Amino acid sequence: MLDVTFSSALKAMLLLGHAEEEGGLVLSSTQLARSLDTNPSLVRKLMVPLVKDGLVASIKGRNGGVRLGRLADRITLGEIYRSSLGDKPLWAPRPEGPRECLVTNHSAEYFGRLTRETEVAVLGVLAGRTLADSLDELRAIDRAGSAPASERRLPAARR
Repeated sequence: MLDVTFSSALKAMLLLGHAEEEGGLVLSSTQLARSLDTNPSLVRKLMVPLVKDGLVASIKGRNGGVRLGRLADRITLGEIYRSSLGDKPLWAPRPEGPRECLVTNHSAEYFGRLTRETEVAVLGVLAGRTLADSLDELRAIDRAGSAPASERRLPAARR
């Protein structure tokens, strides 16, 4: 099962960045939940590490909610990734089984190395992009007139 924690956190951060640009600094968990197609309780849980790490600021009270904790150009996607996932590895290795051959004797160590190498590459890409860069990229996609992925038709399969 794929983990959508990072993609959910990133989408929430993009929504907060866009709201800030539009002059509406604070969004409620209900507003974010509607855009994430989930429930407000899950959004509040998603916000906990982001608030703890200063990426999001929580505003208490009747008109409370959350807003960006820093300017969008000062928040990297790498920070959002690490905050939302913590120390959770990119992939989980299969449980070790009987050690009977080259593969079963060393696959756990190999997989651990591959995971660390891949995480370094992923974090390198994410560290090079800010939330502001991502909002700019979304605007470029919008100007190009691309249909949302959910509305695009896949090309017919070739026979």
